[in-house]
Amino acid sequence: MSQIEQQLKRIQNKLQELLKQHTLLLKENQQLKKDLSESNSQQQQQRQNIEELKQRVNVLQLSNGEMNSADKKEFEKRINGMIKEIERCITILGE
Repeated sequence: MSQIEQQLKRIQNKLQELLKQHTLLLKENQQLKKDLSESNSQQQQQRQNIEELKQRVNVLQLSNGEMNSADKKEFEKRINGMIKEIERCITILGE
């Protein structure tokens, strides 16, 4: 084989190796994207759980009379915001 043929053969082998690496990296990238998506979903669910637990704590504190006036005002503000959001949703559904 001539020197040019040998160089072409080496280039071809290296190209094949690069293609294999590229394919592996694409698969790894897809898996990492999937893992990230699942982690984001779990994080969102945990945020929702935390918010629900905070609301329960606030309700329990209010029912036991353990809230100070600043906490009561903040709680009432959140409740009023939720009521407005519910009313907005009802209005949208009625259209």
